[in-house]
Amino acid sequence: MARFEDLQLPFWDTSSDYGVQPPLTDRAVVEAERLLNVTLPDSLLDLLRNQNGGQVSDSRNAFPTSLPTSWSADHVPFDSVMGIGHRERTLSMLDSPYLVEEWGLPTAVVLVSGNGHYWIGLDYRTCGRHGEPSVAWFDADDNSELALAPDFHSFIKELTSAREFKSERNEGAPG
Repeated sequence: MARFEDLQLPFWDTSSDYGVQPPLTDRAVVEAERLLNVTLPDSLLDLLRNQNGGQVSDSRNAFPTSLPTSWSADHVPFDSVMGIGHRERTLSMLDSPYLVEEWGLPTAVVLVSGNGHYWIGLDYRTCGRHGEPSVAWFDADDNSELALAPDFHSFIKELTSAREFKSERNEGAPG
């Protein structure tokens, strides 16, 4: 089994600065947790301290699913991670309260990736705002959701390349 630290090395697509926020500081974490009224998972913060959001490498841009979604019969995309910050024209986890309301998502969710029609988020509904959240897929178009992993660390460990699946989108998926 790979150590979490080993999984971080090939995680980011370093050829792009799209979506990257300024380097993460302890002060920014405290402010984000206050604004979002949650305790963010250490595994996520460790990843963001390496690079504060941005594009994910092709080797980690998909998460396998056991049930079909509107995206695909066997996986969901994970091509970027929202960082923590206020960079212009860049979504941030700090935008979660607005985005959750705008897209009609559960209020106890902090979004980490997505494009408006679908999102991947930290789900605090079961654990409470200061527990260890699970990770879930939220489809705003068909008002569905799918639990992906019991925690962010487990989620990251299961990421793989979208190239490993039959098609990158919608083959065999309902809809």
